Amino acid sequence: MSRIAGCFAAAREAGRKVLIPYITAGDPVPEQTVTLMHAMVDAGADILELGVPFSDPMAEGPVIQKAMERALTHQVTLDDVLDMVRTFRQQDDRTPVVLMGYLNPIEVKGYARFASEAAEAGIDGVLTVDLPPEEGEDYIRSLEAQDIDRIFLISPTTDEKRMATLSRASSGFVYYVSLKGVTGAANIDTKAVGDRVSTIHALTDLPVGVGFGIKDANSAAAVAAVADAVVVGSALVRQIEANMTSAEKINQAVAALLSDMRRAMDAR
Repeated sequence: MSRIAGCFAAAREAGRKVLIPYITAGDPVPEQTVTLMHAMVDAGADILELGVPFSDPMAEGPVIQKAMERALTHQVTLDDVLDMVRTFRQQDDRTPVVLMGYLNPIEVKGYARFASEAAEAGIDGVLTVDLPPEEGEDYIRSLEAQDIDRIFLISPTTDEKRMATLSRASSGFVYYVSLKGVTGAANIDTKAVGDRVSTIHALTDLPVGVGFGIKDANSAAAVAAVADAVVVGSALVRQIEANMTSAEKINQAVAALLSDMRRAMDAR
């Protein structure tokens, strides 16, 4: 059983939902990332999602776009991100780590080489925003060969036939985008999200994680009531941006918000 599958199985057994925080690797400085990963686990994170810095992050709103720019100022590459995960794994061999990013850096490296290096570093899953499964046979095959989960996005405008296609291509979990637009936008309609998650559950046995637009403990708890996992990104990255003068303050602010979400999700 993969770390991701094991995480969801343990959460189901305990009657709790999975909390997945996102940060951009290398933001605000590369030295911060690993310590922040450990702080998030200590604050109640179940799975960590690391954004790979990219110059044209089309799915991201302004908050995460700025985080990508800050990381790129330090010339953080895909290889650097893999090194960060290797360092994290020296102390934590339990928490699943998912890379979220765009195809170009992976394609430059080559699918087979990327998959091999990612597995060796301790990566459990990859979400490539701009790669549809129909164009990703070699990519999917390379990840499968290394037992790395493939995670695809389903949006509010995805029809059921397309949902089924995306679900079949996925492993680990399916990521449902809770609203139209980019990360950090708008407010969530929890009833609409619940209806869509129910539709996805009818098409796949995989857990469904919901992200985009989760801002605080209340919205995290509301989504946890209808989904298997809550993914939070922009709200955490805002805390990083607001406390960039102090690494300690960043860790404290991010951990405080995650702890509030964890408590609210568990008390729902």
